[in-house]
Amino acid sequence: MTHQHTGTPPLDARSTPSRRAPGKRGKSKKRHPLRIVLIILVVLLLAAGGTAWWMYSHLNGNIKGVDINQALGKDRPEKLPTAGQNLLVLGSDSRAGDNGKIAGGNVSGARSDTALVIHIPQGRTRATAVSIPRDTLVTRPECTKKDGSTMPSAKRVMFNSVYSLVGPACVVKTVEKMSDVRIDHYMEIDFAGFKGLVDAIGGVTVDVPQDIHDGASGLNLKKGSQKLNGTQSLEFVRTRHGIGDGSDLGRIGLQQQFMLDLLGEVQRQDLLSSPTKSYKIANSATKSLTTDSDLASLTSLAKFARSMKGVNPDTMETIMLPVAYDKIDPNRVVAAEPQATQLWKAIRTDTEVPASAKKSPATGG
Repeated sequence: MTHQHTGTPPLDARSTPSRRAPGKRGKSKKRHPLRIVLIILVVLLLAAGGTAWWMYSHLNGNIKGVDINQALGKDRPEKLPTAGQNLLVLGSDSRAGDNGKIAGGNVSGARSDTALVIHIPQGRTRATAVSIPRDTLVTRPECTKKDGSTMPSAKRVMFNSVYSLVGPACVVKTVEKMSDVRIDHYMEIDFAGFKGLVDAIGGVTVDVPQDIHDGASGLNLKKGSQKLNGTQSLEFVRTRHGIGDGSDLGRIGLQQQFMLDLLGEVQRQDLLSSPTKSYKIANSATKSLTTDSDLASLTSLAKFARSMKGVNPDTMETIMLPVAYDKIDPNRVVAAEPQATQLWKAIRTDTEVPASAKKSPATGG
């Protein structure tokens, strides 16, 4: 975030999304990033059940696993007393490997460009996704690095820097410490996987809310309906200089919009009914997919997908972590209280999030 706050709420972040009324579809402003996760899981489920063994073996070999449980040890929040589940989803901006050709060329390290805590309550009939702004200042707990050395705790660090400095396990630990919510599963998809997924589908049509001219990424789009390829889609969900007040908070709105449009594209083309197309999508998704070790196989992902079959997209709720502009550095945000505590308590206790916990001072909501 490189701007000084002017008091104007970012586009698509001026009000906190609320649940869509039954039967309402189409142009709703309410967006569901969780759906991209469901798409990937459903595609994997189909691929696991309907392709030859060599295809299964290839897709299975694509998935990378991280042993979060071993890395974090026992000093963690308790599991939910119900059968509810919490999933941390990260979008990584690593430029390593194939990613070096995408979105700005080679840059050392990587950051968690997008972060969602997805709560799936007992019964698997609804879900809540909490977006954590990347510029949020947090306290990073003491973590163990890959080489076995210890990274000491630090206050007032940017949330998205934790991934690059210490890795995914420390991101999970940071989220658990700031929320007191136990994270059961972890999933990460990087730039190349995102671009490949969109290109495998054949592009995604989005309703661009206003003319976008982002000199940083080179993205130039006219207001209105536009079909975006993989590279354009990546630029669209990452742009912040070309829309709103230039903040990460405005970009969250675009990310939420795109995920719903992506799901709509899959439904319109009926891609999931074609084994060939399903395999192509699954291959693109799994090549850049990292999960916790418990999910790091097609059979495990398929089992998890089956457990979520009852989740109704119309009852999914997306909430941005309530934040306020930092008093010391107005280019950063901090968790707003008491709203953040109320939000995390609702997730932790598997109860409905109260309206008061959805109000974010930084967005005027």
